[in-house]
Amino acid sequence: MTALSGKVQTVLGLVDPDQLGRTMTHEHLTMSFECSYVSPPPADEAVAENPFQLQHMHWLKQNPYSCRENLFLQQEVSALRDELLAYKKAGGGTIVENTTTGIDRDLPTLRQLAKDTGVHIVAGAGFYVDSTHTVATKKMSVEKLTDIIVSEVLHGADGTDIRCGVIGEIGTGWPITESETKVLRATAYAQAQLGCPIIIHPGRNTAAPAEVVRILQETGGDISKTVMSHLDRTIFDEEELLEFASLGSYLEYDLFGTEMLNYPFNLDVDMPSDSQRVKALAFLVKEGYEDRLLVAHDIHTKHRLTKFGGHGYSHILKNIVPKMLSRGISQHQVDKILIDNPKRWLTFK
Repeated sequence: MTALSGKVQTVLGLVDPDQLGRTMTHEHLTMSFECSYVSPPPADEAVAENPFQLQHMHWLKQNPYSCRENLFLQQEVSALRDELLAYKKAGGGTIVENTTTGIDRDLPTLRQLAKDTGVHIVAGAGFYVDSTHTVATKKMSVEKLTDIIVSEVLHGADGTDIRCGVIGEIGTGWPITESETKVLRATAYAQAQLGCPIIIHPGRNTAAPAEVVRILQETGGDISKTVMSHLDRTIFDEEELLEFASLGSYLEYDLFGTEMLNYPFNLDVDMPSDSQRVKALAFLVKEGYEDRLLVAHDIHTKHRLTKFGGHGYSHILKNIVPKMLSRGISQHQVDKILIDNPKRWLTFK
């Protein structure tokens, strides 16, 4: 563990935390999201077959999961290379790539993208939501799952020598299933051995983040090294948000660029706008949580790439940061959110 302590582990090896620069803590570069395909309404089937046309872009933005072709991000390696070069030009330094087992992690491609662009890429270990767990995975003991996660960090994943630098995104639904609970416990055990960062995809229910924290804590997880993702689609009430924030995890607003009328995975959720996300960040800064905030886009479909008219990985740096500054968040606080907090989280103990 001595070699990892005080370092960040990227797909190209260990780096000093000060080298990371501005960091998006929740992105994807090579994943498949076919597990979340939503059948389109019969009247829209023809559009869903060929949506990548200008006249169909509004439909695609509102129904991104109803076009199978849109769900195979890993097909766009050339476009992703261009995206990362643009991200670097905009001032970006690091991407945390949260693709785990079950959604087509591709470590050799991540390593090549890092070499080609000079952007630091941190890969994720572990397992996604229950629906992506194989029969073999579901039969594994917590001890076996722990061994796999530890090995992905210490030795390499998917038959490669490319090592993961974070555990996650570890996925849960709601209610949390037995298999997801085992993975959460294995995550906590692995973290205790490694002193590494972890990141969680919580179920789409207000109670889900706190329940994940409870399971991690009772298994010895370090909540101060844990990121709770997707809070912008999960906890909306300010009192409930502060109650969760008091538990001590990092608070991640990571759906910047996603604005849709109906959120297909939970129709009770009104997906916020980017302006509302900034407002939530400003509220949490005012309440004293500037040291626990992180931001990202969670790009996981083709239509969000600039090649297809989307916002790309530079959206936060180019558009959201100026909005933050105009809404009472200082440059010093912005730097904490983009540089200092990710650096602290990603550094192994």
